Parts: sequence; C-alpha cells; structure tokens
Amino acid sequence: MAAPRSFTWTRRVFLTLLTGFVLLPVYVMVSSSLKPLEDVSGRFHWLPGDLTIRPYIDIWSTVPLAKYFVNSLIVAGTATVCSVVIAVFAAYAVSRYEFRGKRVFSVTVLSTQMFPGILFLLPLFLIYVNIGNATGVALFGSRGGLVLTYLTFSLPFSIWMLIGYFDSVPRDLDEAALVDGCGPLRALFRVVVSAAVPGIVAVAVYAFMTAWGEVLFASVMTNDATRTLAIGLQAYSTLNDVYWNQIMAASLVVSVPVVVGFLLLQRYLVAGLTAGAVK
Repeated sequence: MAAPRSFTWTRRVFLTLLTGFVLLPVYVMVSSSLKPLEDVSGRFHWLPGDLTIRPYIDIWSTVPLAKYFVNSLIVAGTATVCSVVIAVFAAYAVSRYEFRGKRVFSVTVLSTQMFPGILFLLPLFLIYVNIGNATGVALFGSRGGLVLTYLTFSLPFSIWMLIGYFDSVPRDLDEAALVDGCGPLRALFRVVVSAAVPGIVAVAVYAFMTAWGEVLFASVMTNDATRTLAIGLQAYSTLNDVYWNQIMAASLVVSVPVVVGFLLLQRYLVAGLTAGAVK
C-alpha cells in the first residue's frame, strides 16, 4: 500500500530540515577553520573571503596537540580494552552460571548508572592522593589513574549490556561445545564471543567514545604531561586572544578517529544495540 502523497512530502521536508540542522554546525566549523583569525573574530560571513589552510598547520605548534592526541589514544584505547575484557568475563558468568549474590550483583551494576559522574570526582581524587602518599604509586596525574577513573562508569554499563546480549545467545551452543571437548574458557571464546561480536563492538565503541571526549575527570585527574585532547583544546584560548580558527581546525582533526571508527563499525553497532534486547 503506497503512502499518501502528503505524508511523502512531509517526510521530505522534515528530513531536509533535520539534515540542515545537523550539518549547519559542521559547516560553520569547516568554514571558520579555513579563515584567517581576523575574519573569524569579526562579523560572521557564510561564504569565507580568504581561504587558507594555515590554521591546520598552526594547531600543532600553538599547543602540543600531538602529545594530547597520543595521551587520548593511550587512555581511550586502554580503557576500551579493559572494559571489553572484564565485561566479557563478568557478563558471561552472570549469564551462564548461578551463584550466591547474582541478583544483588546485577542490580548493583545497573544502579551505578543512576548516579551522576560528578559525585565520584572528589572521592576518587582523595583515594588516588591517599594511595600515592601511602604506597608511592602515582595514580593522580597519571594515565593509569585516568583509565581506572573511566572504568568506574564505562564498565558497569558494558557488563549490563553484555549480560542481555549473552542471554540472547542460545545455551545449546555452549553445551554443544562442551560435548565436543571444549572447556568453559574455550567455549566462551570459540562459541559465545564469536556469536556476540556485534554486542562486543557496541560496548567497545561506547567505552572508547566515552573516554575520548570526557572533560570533567580529565580536567582534574591530569597534569601537563598527561593532558588529553578534551582538555588540551582549551589551550587555544589565552588571556590575550582566542584562536577560533585553530580551535575549529583542531576540533575537526580530533573528530576524525571517532567518525571513521563509527562509520566502519556502524553495522556492528546497530546490531549490538538492538539484538540483545530481544530474547
């Protein structure tokens, strides 16, 4: 049955307006990043007069953007790997085995998502400082401490999401693998993980994007040597001037890894977010 013509035109108009609303900020960023600073600081013009790629060259020398880029890659990559590995084992245990406190553990993992992250900022700061004073292990101001911080709110969501996804994988696959001579760990990696790739990819994307763009904890838990991109971009704003064209250029550059990764893993992400919800 064909849709009414009025509905078709309404859908086209709505999608056109929605596309324009989404692409408008991107156009402003791109056009501003190709203008000299005096053009960006003055009145905004939709069509840039003097095009230049100088902002894309200057962003690497105005602030140590390359160092911030490496720090973000190390922190976000490590947090992603740790979240996926720990979440896989924890979710598999909850999904496949019965043990005392299973329900309490599941509820506790889910309940952690009800609290805003800012509530954990001061406790984590005090814990890291006290650990450093007592043991000499410098968690505050280090990449390792920032990774542990990100695990506190990415890991519970990862576990909760994979529990639902593993529940949707038939238990007959595990039993067939055990009958064929596989141990529990081998059955997990050879059978369950292979069937749960979309869900694992969705968890990995969530953990990486959360760590990549996080600002609150990174602004407190890092120093000049371990500063990440989300905080490093603020260095383009000085007491004397604000390099708006370089801010726009740097924002576009640091968005490339996330955008490319999302486009490459989009089909896995969509499948992982939806498949675990249906049993």
